[in-house]
Amino acid sequence: MTSPIPISNITQEWVEVLEKWHLDLFLIPTIVITLATLLASPVLLVSIFLSRALRQETRYLLLANILVADLFLVLLNLATLICNALRAPMQWLGCELVTTLTVTSYCCAIYTVTLMVVDTYAAVRWPLRYRDVIPPSLTYCILVGVWVLAAIYPFTVMIKTQVASGNFHEKLPVSALMCSLLISYCYIRLYMITRTQGIWHNRFSRARVTLLAHGVLLLLYFAPGFLFTIELVLIDRKDIPRDVRVWVSTVNMCVFMLLPRVFAPYLYGIRYREISDTVMLLLLHQHRRLKDAELPCFHIVTHDPRPRFYD
Repeated sequence: MTSPIPISNITQEWVEVLEKWHLDLFLIPTIVITLATLLASPVLLVSIFLSRALRQETRYLLLANILVADLFLVLLNLATLICNALRAPMQWLGCELVTTLTVTSYCCAIYTVTLMVVDTYAAVRWPLRYRDVIPPSLTYCILVGVWVLAAIYPFTVMIKTQVASGNFHEKLPVSALMCSLLISYCYIRLYMITRTQGIWHNRFSRARVTLLAHGVLLLLYFAPGFLFTIELVLIDRKDIPRDVRVWVSTVNMCVFMLLPRVFAPYLYGIRYREISDTVMLLLLHQHRRLKDAELPCFHIVTHDPRPRFYD
């Protein structure tokens, strides 16, 4: 069992660095980014699940899974930062559970982003057989498997740390590295397949802009994982100042971890025409319902006052 004395010392040192550099101010961008995410992601999720056509598309189901994982992560992250800012005490087991759920959400988003690239490659490589090979029912099973796979390692580490002390983070970067290699392979193959179709000749073609946007988004998704790897390395280095470790962790948690979560719903909402059209239809339908709900009251008050005088 891990001794509570080192844990208490580490926590106290962390609080001292936070107060020294006023790192609690990073809560401001965290709240802003989280609110922007909460404004967009639920709208896209509602649009996907209310549209039968979108629910039949594998890419939109994968996107919905990313949005769910991202929402879960930003809410956990915000709750953690608020507790840290308020210096609210938390049991060690509760802290481990929150960390485990956060890692699970992050890994699920990474795996699903990888599957989206593989799905795009499969749709371009085998357009005639694509829908038969990957029907929506299979996609739902795959998404359940993604969540299970994402939860296995962090929950295993949490259980091990409860029964024995040790270092269990050596294999953490392996999954991210494998996903990066798979994504790189799929993008290279996509370029080789489509370069003869003329879609790359125009500098500002939709294919080029889409590839650039997705490339930046993928970089933002993977960057926090590599920064977390750096954090793990810095923990074992005694020659690295404590302030550097706290700064790296705080910036990663408050900024880099959240950037892809706020960009993803707006990027996909704009680039996917079916989603943007569905969102506009839902907004117009909601506006029409509100307008129709106000009309009866308006007519009764202004145009039909007779019941008030002739009762």
